[in-house]
Amino acid sequence: MKLLLLGRGKTGALVAEVAHRRDHKVEILHAAENLHAAALTPQRLAQIDVVIDFTTPNAVLEHIEACVRAGKNMVVGTTGWYSEIPRLRKMVEDAGVGFLYGANFSRGVHLFLETARMAAGALRHGYSGQIFERHHAQKKDAPSGTAMQLQDVVRDASEAELEITSFREGDVVGLHELILDSPADRIYLCHDAKSRLGFAEGAVRAAEWLAGKTGFFDFRDVWREL
Repeated sequence: MKLLLLGRGKTGALVAEVAHRRDHKVEILHAAENLHAAALTPQRLAQIDVVIDFTTPNAVLEHIEACVRAGKNMVVGTTGWYSEIPRLRKMVEDAGVGFLYGANFSRGVHLFLETARMAAGALRHGYSGQIFERHHAQKKDAPSGTAMQLQDVVRDASEAELEITSFREGDVVGLHELILDSPADRIYLCHDAKSRLGFAEGAVRAAEWLAGKTGFFDFRDVWREL
């Protein structure tokens, strides 16, 4: 496939490496070349199979809108824009393109979320709970998209609304904890990303999965197929 990568930060750079290893051609569009999505024209995207976005919350909406208008499939790993999902879902479906987004493309994180769903039943039986998340100091959004996913999972399983505490420090890749506490004991569930490799591999596999498809997809609904 021919992929266009938006964003050459730490995760984006790994996405390019993984894509090359999987025999894909990769073009990279830097932010300075693409102010207000000006470079994402139908002509520029004509030979691209899938666009992958790992940019910033203040840029991603313009990128999505431009790619949809150009009829181009897109994988988005940027978070901080989810309040716009209903509007963008309609735009994607009306345009007949493929769109896949995810707060986290790591398979390990999704196994962690499944474990948390099962453990959250303790909140119906005398336990209280808290969610903690830590990321590097440069991360723009807080709480993280993954922490909010964890909060949703717990709410769906227990009807409990847990508080999220966020930390931004150093070069932490991503650490998420669910703590369940009772007078008798305490349960810790934790996912600690050692590198961004899992995110990058998941994003490239998502692009492979999305090629030729139409529809609006959440990575957490399709990760098992990858």
